[in-house]
Amino acid sequence: MAGHSKFKNIMHRKGAQDKKRSAQFSKLSREITVAAKMGMPDPDMNPRLRAAVNAAKAQSMPKDNIQRAIDKASKGEGENYEEVRYEGYGPGGVALIVEALTDNRNRTATNVRTAFAKNGGNLGASGAVSHGFERLGLIEYPVHVGDEDKVLEAAIEAGAEDVESEPADEDGEGGGHQIWVAVEQLHPVARELEKVLGEAEAVKLAWKPGLKTEVGEADAATLLKLIDVLDDDDDVQAVWGNYDISDDVMAKLG
Repeated sequence: MAGHSKFKNIMHRKGAQDKKRSAQFSKLSREITVAAKMGMPDPDMNPRLRAAVNAAKAQSMPKDNIQRAIDKASKGEGENYEEVRYEGYGPGGVALIVEALTDNRNRTATNVRTAFAKNGGNLGASGAVSHGFERLGLIEYPVHVGDEDKVLEAAIEAGAEDVESEPADEDGEGGGHQIWVAVEQLHPVARELEKVLGEAEAVKLAWKPGLKTEVGEADAATLLKLIDVLDDDDDVQAVWGNYDISDDVMAKLG
């Protein structure tokens, strides 16, 4: 298992997400509704719904909003969302996977294609970049649940495959633990970890890059703009990439 590793740039930046709470609640509600429609409307009987509800709680989404999304699904109300995936390349040859839940595939495809085209990227065909990623389960915990050794020990006991931990910065912000597991082991491992570390911040399927691409200063700003534009789209649920931006470059970008 791996120990310490900087992972803050593997996915979209969380700092930007914090400023978009309303949009984030909308995306969380959409995932809850989809999960509830696909299985039982009871989180204890539906692992995907439980993961969606826990993710919503981690983002301080009000209980009423969570229940409303579940009720809407159980009554067969609301839009029928379809899961779609887009793959392409960003500035610097970075590989990106965009996951969306949409009720209008044409609208979402147009928005994603435009985002890539206007921000130094190129949308590819299905399968264009996913061969460079591994489909795994991902369990995320905030930094305060324990140090790297505690989380690593809990993860090994629970049957996880890999752990990446990053300490908070000098302002006490950021950091956290990412625990990677085989897809079929995601929910069993999450249940075991919950006994030791409490409820996770997120339990989800994810794309883990095999090799990361170092992004220089010239491409970093455009790449991050592309990811932010994608993230701002209501239909986009997650953006995964194989990029690695050094702390020095991030500091220069401000």
